[in-house]
Amino acid sequence: MKRMILPLALMVALTNCKKPYFPPTISGPNGYLVVEGAINSGSDSTFITVSRTVNLDSVSFKPELHATLAVQGDNNTSHPLIELGKGRYGCAGLNLDNSHQYRLSIKTANNAMYLSAFLPVLNSPPIDSVSYDTKGALTIPGLNVYVTTHDQAGKILYYRWEYNETWIFHSNYSSYFYSNGDTVLARDMTNNQVYQCWASDASSSILLGSSAKLSQDIINKMPLTSVASTSEKVGDEYSILVKQYALTPDAYDFYTNLKKNTESLGSIFDPEPSQLNGNILCETNPMEPVIGYIGVGSTSTMRIFIPAQQLPTWQTIPFYTDCKLEFNWDPKHPIICCYFDLNGENEVNEYINFNIGHYSNPFIPINQLLAGPVGPVIGYTASTKECVDCTLRGTNKKPAFWR
Repeated sequence: MKRMILPLALMVALTNCKKPYFPPTISGPNGYLVVEGAINSGSDSTFITVSRTVNLDSVSFKPELHATLAVQGDNNTSHPLIELGKGRYGCAGLNLDNSHQYRLSIKTANNAMYLSAFLPVLNSPPIDSVSYDTKGALTIPGLNVYVTTHDQAGKILYYRWEYNETWIFHSNYSSYFYSNGDTVLARDMTNNQVYQCWASDASSSILLGSSAKLSQDIINKMPLTSVASTSEKVGDEYSILVKQYALTPDAYDFYTNLKKNTESLGSIFDPEPSQLNGNILCETNPMEPVIGYIGVGSTSTMRIFIPAQQLPTWQTIPFYTDCKLEFNWDPKHPIICCYFDLNGENEVNEYINFNIGHYSNPFIPINQLLAGPVGPVIGYTASTKECVDCTLRGTNKKPAFWR
């Protein structure tokens, strides 16, 4: 027993010596220009996002406003970009001459000038296929999506991909009525239904592939994303649009370092942060760091649709977990229904007709309650906006590309 006293005392002492450490906020020079996007040489639009770096304790995004952007050619051509808001600039299809080189020029509101390097046009080969399985190599059970491509000429050895997901989802209840603020009216179920909506999301990770070390320029089933079997994304119909870029070796190195710096840090086994050497320079102050790489070329795209009928019978987890019907008809009071209390207060006006009532979060009517098989109407079932109106999380307008 005596042998245990010293180790136990030592453990207590060490435990008592521990103190929480709260590191100071890391801050430093900020406001460096960040340029995202690529010059599309074909018929698709070109979009460039320009922002500034910020400290960790500041806002997450600081757009560069009122800048002047243009695509310049080595043949003295210039194509201006229009400011679209929130640091985003764009122009319609440029249809550039592939025999010339192009760059991006940026003049900020404070007259600082930035230029990317002149680059030849590098067009992406077509995407061979976007495929999926439900058992593949990615990390979570569910839907796994892949891309396959190749370059017949063997000139494109480096690739980057982005994707946009779109899916159908439903609210918890299908509402056949709505309030205009003063009266409950029948809902136009063709143009104003709020039960079925579409939601979208974009890729957030950097997706790269290379065939430089392969005998043929083929990228076979590059993993793009996984969707959990419990996600509402696969509850009805899911679609993914894949966009493919061809990269130069320098661009591939830039995105590889960017991926390491932003996605692979956090453990002692991860690589150390490295300097991001892009192809954009500040002409006004050559010593000022600029973050970004602007490539030139056309992209390839492919979209697929995956209805739930083509997937295993998965049990998706509903988004709505606390929904309930309010004002259910009380069978003990068939005349004094859910909307009329014993004191005669009109609860339709109080809780649904928001111009009349005082309820801060008005309910949406769902269906009528009748006193008998043919009426009269004595009230409505209802629930909260969050449980009835799917447009709070998406759009009820079918996207133009939806089949």
